[in-house]
Amino acid sequence: GNLLINGGITMDIEQQLVTVEGEVKKFTPTEFRILKLFMENVGMVFSSAQIYERIWDEDAYATDNIVSVHIRRIREKIEIDPKNPDYIKVIWGLGYRMVGKK
Repeated sequence: GNLLINGGITMDIEQQLVTVEGEVKKFTPTEFRILKLFMENVGMVFSSAQIYERIWDEDAYATDNIVSVHIRRIREKIEIDPKNPDYIKVIWGLGYRMVGKK
């Protein structure tokens, strides 16, 4: 399969499977696509609008809330402490960025 790896997160694109520290986590198709966007672009900053337009494939309008809800759900699955995230960080005024991990 086609694997994306960042720190303790392994994503198998073909199987649509994500493991975090060896444990399989269930993601909705939308959450999976958002996480894939981050995993393929580690270190890049994406605004809520950019995430929305890429994932939902339509123009972003009042989308901050929709995106932040999905990011929160993803964090609950990939972060040890979702309130102090290690992987997906908010870059104030700009958007979100996935931090590269060894």
